[in-house]
Amino acid sequence: MYVKIALPVPLRKAFDYHCGASTNLPRGARVRVPFGSRNLVGVVLGHSETPEFDRSKIRPVSKIIDHEPILPENLLSLLEWTAGYYHHPVGETIFTALPTLVRQTRSVHGEPAACWVLTAAGRALQDNSVKGKVQQRLLALFRQNDDPVSETSLRAISASARQSLQRMAHKGWVEPVECPPETTPVKPADTTANVDRHRLNADQDAAVSAINAASGFASFVLHGVTGSGKTEVYIRTARNMLEQGRQVLILTPEIGLTPQLTGRLEYSLGVTASVLHSGLNDSERLQAWRHAREGRSRLIIGTRSSIFTPAPELGMIIVDEEHDLSYKQQDGLRYNARDVALMRARREGIPIVLGSATPSLESWANCEAGRHQLLSLPQRAGNAQPPAMQFLDMRKTPSLDGLSPQLLDAIREQVGKGEQTLLFLNRRGYSPVLYCADCGWIAPCQRCDARLTWHKRDRRLRCHHCGADFPVYEHCPECEGKNLTSVGEGTERIEDSLQTAVPNARLLRIDRDSMSRKHALENALRLIHERQVDILIGTQMLSKGHHFPDVTLVAVINADSALYSTDFRAPERLFQLVTQVAGRAGRADKPGRVLIQTAHPDNPVYRQIVCDDYPAFADAQLAERRDIGYPPYRYFALLRAESVKQDAALQFLDQARQMALPLLPEGVSLSDAIPSPMQRRAGRWRAQLLAQGPARKNLHAFLNQWLQKLDKESGARRGVRWSVDIDPMEMN
Repeated sequence: MYVKIALPVPLRKAFDYHCGASTNLPRGARVRVPFGSRNLVGVVLGHSETPEFDRSKIRPVSKIIDHEPILPENLLSLLEWTAGYYHHPVGETIFTALPTLVRQTRSVHGEPAACWVLTAAGRALQDNSVKGKVQQRLLALFRQNDDPVSETSLRAISASARQSLQRMAHKGWVEPVECPPETTPVKPADTTANVDRHRLNADQDAAVSAINAASGFASFVLHGVTGSGKTEVYIRTARNMLEQGRQVLILTPEIGLTPQLTGRLEYSLGVTASVLHSGLNDSERLQAWRHAREGRSRLIIGTRSSIFTPAPELGMIIVDEEHDLSYKQQDGLRYNARDVALMRARREGIPIVLGSATPSLESWANCEAGRHQLLSLPQRAGNAQPPAMQFLDMRKTPSLDGLSPQLLDAIREQVGKGEQTLLFLNRRGYSPVLYCADCGWIAPCQRCDARLTWHKRDRRLRCHHCGADFPVYEHCPECEGKNLTSVGEGTERIEDSLQTAVPNARLLRIDRDSMSRKHALENALRLIHERQVDILIGTQMLSKGHHFPDVTLVAVINADSALYSTDFRAPERLFQLVTQVAGRAGRADKPGRVLIQTAHPDNPVYRQIVCDDYPAFADAQLAERRDIGYPPYRYFALLRAESVKQDAALQFLDQARQMALPLLPEGVSLSDAIPSPMQRRAGRWRAQLLAQGPARKNLHAFLNQWLQKLDKESGARRGVRWSVDIDPMEMN
């Protein structure tokens, strides 16, 4: 009997191994197998009587780790589909879905806990024959329990319990045994525990009714303006599923959003959620994964990779902020979690809700085509009103470190009223440029086509692309001059300027630098809600999903950076970003105001933002894309290559293009190989080649043939790394 094994290696195939004829290895079980000079953990994909290779060269399975599947069939087949659609090695795809400890040999059921029992000699002991208070207390605990006693329980008696146990074992009074793992009890679902008593408005009620009425697979786009109560719709529909004994999986784009969302859902639904994201340690992630896999957790909340979490009673998937770029993995397995979620819902015959104030144009087009049902929440919930929006024309206004006089006056007024202000600038650090005023030298990254960012607090120059980190220069390395100055603003500089301009204000900066410690963001959000902060200064970490009821002024310090992008998605992202940031203002009963500093106040995108008319914007953008043949009306696949040699990546792609030309089906086209917009990154030279076509089927059939040829031509890519990006979200 031969088995096909998926291994975590960068090869687009499964591998044949031999196992005994009587061995029953189920699909989805783990094994350990020899691979070259290594021993690897693999996952069984199937069986065969006739292997693809010479039988004499096929090696045996070294060890069987599981006698049952660790992944259910529906999830394993979804992972195989994911590997096929994204043209990624199936073994790497499957192992991406597993917690780190399960990728090794950790039991999916938990390791047997260390337990102890009394021996016959121990049971015959007289109380007065045992010396030492700790041993006497241990003996009393054993006699109170007929079952084995866990070491955890015994060690709770005294810090020296382990040593006392060893002495008792040496005397033959106790012996260690295996016992089932201790588990953390999961709170039962009591969905009426904290039911919100306020009434839904008519639009919310219609959305809840439509989702709850779904039978089998149905996909909904929940388009709600910021503050419209999308989370309340999630709660009501999730409650409906939990009352049926089903599980609910909710995806969120950012780790920072999970505590707030989790807290509200757990409180409203009366359940404890399994939360999965990269901020957990390996043991925490494994425990959450196990609880979901066993059906003990009815509510599962997590970031991108959580879409691969096993859930035997899954009844609904919710993708919050479905437009967010964070759902697209940008290296390795370049999957889009939103699209995988749609496929999982379809395969499992369950409803899926895609929620956003600014849905992706792909989702909007699917609504127009009738593939998704559009549910609209056009009004803010409760008494909240949309914020008043005003553009500050920076062409006519001097500024102090990026802050206009009008903005500073508005901030001071806010502080005087005791109301909170949020300032958004999507650039961390103090300044993006360190410049020599004597000779014009600019501090470059030696490994990237990028400039180093000055971090004043740490006195470091850092590259935000490759992570290079240097002490700040004391003098110019070109001319030896000491007239070094910073140009441009980052969040650090805004914070410093406000400390001078508004000295009585309490400031809080939220970006990746200031929030690097564990629980730092949770603590910062607590300070905001306790009104211990007057002015919040932040990057994209603050722009989405957060509810700040006391923020009544939001300012976008430099929105124009998105206007200069060559990416065809730049207008869509600008609309989404400004709308999301503006949505933090006036979410309770206080009116909100939004100030946007720009040198282009007449830009058409800004005019549509002011009108708060996303449908009109989306329709106009889709019409443009339809006319020029861009997604979602054509399908893209980007072949990327990189090398430490300057011309190697381009040469490889030129050769790859020549291989592809005879294979091109009708309608599929190839661009020329070109340098990437940032040609050098982390010491590697990068290039790309775009394949596109009007039909997915033809494009993917071509890619299958082309990539097989590229895999075989190992000599053509010596020293070159390459990968394919299906449905790329960034062209850089």
